[in-house]
Amino acid sequence: MNALGGALADHRRHVTTRTSKKHAEELVTELYGQFRGALFAHVLGLTGHDRQWTEDVVQETLIRAWQNSENLVRDPRMLRGWLLTVARRIVIDGWRTRQARPQEVELTSPDSMEAPDETDQALSLMVITQVIGRLGEEHRAAIYETYVRGRTIKEAALALGIPEGTVKSRLYKAMQILRGALRERS
Repeated sequence: MNALGGALADHRRHVTTRTSKKHAEELVTELYGQFRGALFAHVLGLTGHDRQWTEDVVQETLIRAWQNSENLVRDPRMLRGWLLTVARRIVIDGWRTRQARPQEVELTSPDSMEAPDETDQALSLMVITQVIGRLGEEHRAAIYETYVRGRTIKEAALALGIPEGTVKSRLYKAMQILRGALRERS
């Protein structure tokens, strides 16, 4: 190829490239004006009404339209279908990415972490221990069988060799004493 032929080929490529860029920009402007509302509404439903993500998907869809402008059919029905399909695929990719990525957690320094205050719980335990120590043996035995060993009233009565009603009355009296002691400490 001679110098003139090479120069003509370069000129045609430059004109073609400039024309196709202009053509692509016109297409994207047309697509934005004609389909933005429908595309936005469609994507908004797919993203769970995340407006920021929806804007990003619409923008990415239009960028892909610009990149593929030479291959797109100019029929508005075909363009609308193509845009909605591309947008749906972008959203699906986004959901997959979000599911594959581990959940982010906020890092805190050990100095700023607060330990739970267990003072009230420790104090209550001390009061309960003191009050139980002041209860009679029969009341302590009823509490031990039901609350500590987890037995039912019937099982506790069998283990202690006393009627069920007696176990109930001893538990009732013991609980009254415990509640009164805790109220005094509060």
